[in-house]
Amino acid sequence: MKSEDRVTKSRENCEYTSCYCEENVWKLCDSVRTDRTGPLDQLSVIFISNEKRTVPLWKQRSGHGDQPVIWDYHVILMQVGLQSDSLVYDLDSELSFPVSLQRKLRVVPADSFLLHFASDRSHMMNPDGSWKMPPPLYPPIHTAACQMNLDDFISMNPAVGWGRVFSLEHFLQRYTGSSSPSS
Repeated sequence: MKSEDRVTKSRENCEYTSCYCEENVWKLCDSVRTDRTGPLDQLSVIFISNEKRTVPLWKQRSGHGDQPVIWDYHVILMQVGLQSDSLVYDLDSELSFPVSLQRKLRVVPADSFLLHFASDRSHMMNPDGSWKMPPPLYPPIHTAACQMNLDDFISMNPAVGWGRVFSLEHFLQRYTGSSSPSS
């Protein structure tokens, strides 16, 4: 989405109070309505929670390093792009503002995974050769042709690797019959 299509130009233009995400988003919606910086029908307020009210979220201002923050709920604003990626406005995030909603999933049949997957565990090593986390006790998994192809599985480029890459919406349509995460 082009910067001129965004509902606000920067995080600094938004009213913000720590730990009041629902009110922060309400104020952002209100400013869009009042200042007419974008059509309200392109905006959706997303409440994130679960039955236990324990939702892990990463890259939050109140987080500590790479550890998630456990919220009982969180609220963000999503701007649905008609010609491009949707944008997420999360005033509590350390990520760019707004950030593109680009979650994708690679679905690999188990038999293909067993046949092709290989990892030499190098992604878990520090530059000095020490382990970031202790490795499993069994030997690394590899194939006759390959010692390491983890990046091909992580890649969300449909032309790379095995299986099929889905957007979250298409994944839900395919596997739940609905594009709604609540289904």
